[in-house]
Amino acid sequence: MNLNMSVEEREAFLREVHVGVISIEDPGRGPLAAPIWYDYDPSVGVWVLTEPGSKKGRALDKAGRFSLVAQSEEMPYKYVSVEGPVVEVRPADQDADSRPMAHRYFGKEFGDAYVESSGNQSSVYVMSPERWLTLDYAKLRR
Repeated sequence: MNLNMSVEEREAFLREVHVGVISIEDPGRGPLAAPIWYDYDPSVGVWVLTEPGSKKGRALDKAGRFSLVAQSEEMPYKYVSVEGPVVEVRPADQDADSRPMAHRYFGKEFGDAYVESSGNQSSVYVMSPERWLTLDYAKLRR
C-alpha cells in the first residue's frame, strides 16, 4: 500500500498550520535544526521569516538552501518534508509578510499584538521545492 501523499494532499497539508522544523547545513557539525513558522504557496514555494543576523539567518545565507518538515502530532501520523534552494531573500514587510505569518499562527488579535511588540527586523527566505518526502498513515484505514 502506498502511504505517500499526492501533490494535492501535500499542498493541502502544508496550507494547514503546523510548526515546521527547518534544517540547514552547518559545515563541520550536524545540520542546524530548529522549529520555525513557515507558509507555502505552490506558485511561490516555502517561505520562512528569521532575522538575518540570527544563527538561522547566517546559516541560510551561507548554505543557500534548507529542508523543512511539518508533521501532524495527532494520530494517524502524517508529515511532509521538502528541500530546495533559497531563491529569494528580502527584508520582511510588516504588513505583507510579518503580520500574515503572525495571523496564521496566532490569529488576528494575538498576531497583531505579536507584530507590534516584536518590531520588524526579519528577512523573508523563499525556497523553491526540489525534493519531497511525504507519509500519511491514515491511508492504512482506507
